[in-house]
Amino acid sequence: MMSTSWRDKQHPDLVNFIAAFLATNLYRLNFLSLSPDFLFNNGGLSVAFIFETDWLPEREAAVFSRVSTLKKQFKYLYVVVVVRSAEQNESFNQSYFKYGMELGCPTFVPVCDPEMGFEKIVRIAHARGVCRQKNIVTAMRIEREQAVQCMDAFLRVLTSIPGIDTHDANALAQSIGSIEAIAKASKEFILENTDLSTEKAERIVRFFRDPQYFLSPKLN
Repeated sequence: MMSTSWRDKQHPDLVNFIAAFLATNLYRLNFLSLSPDFLFNNGGLSVAFIFETDWLPEREAAVFSRVSTLKKQFKYLYVVVVVRSAEQNESFNQSYFKYGMELGCPTFVPVCDPEMGFEKIVRIAHARGVCRQKNIVTAMRIEREQAVQCMDAFLRVLTSIPGIDTHDANALAQSIGSIEAIAKASKEFILENTDLSTEKAERIVRFFRDPQYFLSPKLN
């Protein structure tokens, strides 16, 4: 998304370049009234950008005031600044320290021209989206592993009851749920909700409620 107020201040050739560049890279361009100049959404992650296409020392106060405001609103904010000469670069560096910017909060990206600046914006947004997707995949894998481990522990507990096999344990898991729920279930409830025999239902109830039974040696 591109800010309409930012667009209206730019040369049409730059706006056309941005539109073409985004289309080539399979992005859809929308024009909206935004606080940042650009807002990308990649993989469910919003990345905001301030894009100064020409560093002007007389605008430094306004630029850094805007940066201070937006970094409170967006977790991922980048500031791309076009510095075309050594003088502009020196002026920008002095202003950066003058306004007490914290290194990397947000990240400033100086570039030589607007086209390079926008290419950097797209690359940063894409990289952030890729990292986000990798984090989601990693979290899902960890969650699956934890679920498998929990199920393994569940099966070990239930199959330690004499006469209860893996099929019975799975039936209990699907029909009743957790170990805690099974421990509280009555014989009648187990018989109504599973295909277990009366003998097996009685063993389960005794296992969880009769200390002399579950502490005594078992022979399967």
